[in-house]
Amino acid sequence: MTGLRDRACIVGIGQTPYTRGPLPPGANNLTLQLQAAVAAIADAGLGNHDIDAILPFVSLGNAEDFAVNLGIEDLRYQATSHLGGACPGASLLNAVMAVSSGIANYVLIPGGWYGFSGRRVREVVVADTTVMSGGVNARDFYFPYGLTVPPQWFSFTARLHMSEFGTRPEHLGAVAVAARRHAQLNPAALMRGRPMTMADYLASPMIAEPFRVFDCSLEADGACAFVVTSAERARDLRQKPVTVLGIAQGQPYPADDIVTRADPFRIGATNAAPRAFAMAGIGPREVDFAEIYDPFTFQVIQQLEEMGFCARGEGGPFVAGGRIEPGGELPVNTHGGLLSEAHVLGMNHFIEAVLQLRGAAGERQVPDAEIGVVTGFGDFGDSAIAILRNG
Repeated sequence: MTGLRDRACIVGIGQTPYTRGPLPPGANNLTLQLQAAVAAIADAGLGNHDIDAILPFVSLGNAEDFAVNLGIEDLRYQATSHLGGACPGASLLNAVMAVSSGIANYVLIPGGWYGFSGRRVREVVVADTTVMSGGVNARDFYFPYGLTVPPQWFSFTARLHMSEFGTRPEHLGAVAVAARRHAQLNPAALMRGRPMTMADYLASPMIAEPFRVFDCSLEADGACAFVVTSAERARDLRQKPVTVLGIAQGQPYPADDIVTRADPFRIGATNAAPRAFAMAGIGPREVDFAEIYDPFTFQVIQQLEEMGFCARGEGGPFVAGGRIEPGGELPVNTHGGLLSEAHVLGMNHFIEAVLQLRGAAGERQVPDAEIGVVTGFGDFGDSAIAILRNG
């Protein structure tokens, strides 16, 4: 289980500003991602020509387009993972294997979109159900009955959790309020300067019960990228390396639906987390902070449970009382997350983790941060989990 531990590092990060339109003339998802890619390569102290592998995000570009625009003449490896919001972590796993095996030396992982000014989430899903693994089920069994948007689909398990375990609206609100409090410390966050109280949360409009407006992530324009190389090469580069201590991915069964599962709370993280922690040689209690993919508030609670930070059914009380807020026992989504920084496909979770482990997160820095966890959550529960260490 320890074969990939300490073999690879994240050595460069880049991001664009996060905005909400209007769409600039001539802009597209590729040009946005190229800005982040160039920044990440420079941050590592590399040149474009050093990159010899590219792992683009599904449906948002291909490696050939990145290579020709970056002037990369010898592209040794390319691949795309199809795990929705778990793609960044799945791509990192792919990159770790590539550099550990010698297939590639420097791997670029880009991701970003005009998710507000361009085609927004609902438009993409309704127009092309193939962009998600559950597309056929959604087309045949969800859409005809008015279930056309993700907040409706993911409300199923949230409502069931409330019925079975007594999870309350205030527990969902604790996730939303914590994200907003973290965002107040982050100059890049869309919701900086817009504080929120529990009363504000409870007064927000209902979207798909139990999800209110503030339970839902922020459609946004933006892109991120990061560069991965071997631990040996990382020692000679510009930045303090962030080492991949443990990493795994997983999918629920069936992967393309929720309501037909024998256990509706079981997600990819249920199986992936034990593998990632076993590779890392640590347990959840040794984690200093967590960047949890947060399309909706309940999915933060669910992932914390399934990863072993608390028992199933105890996630609501676990996130209450300031535990996941700034200064709490387990700061979660220290940049504000998809809920209050921006929805950038979960790529921004990796940028934040690297900043925290470099000790470069400014006002929101977690003191003495040594180990962080980053998750991805795609489609109907696909998961990727990365455990990262400073140095």
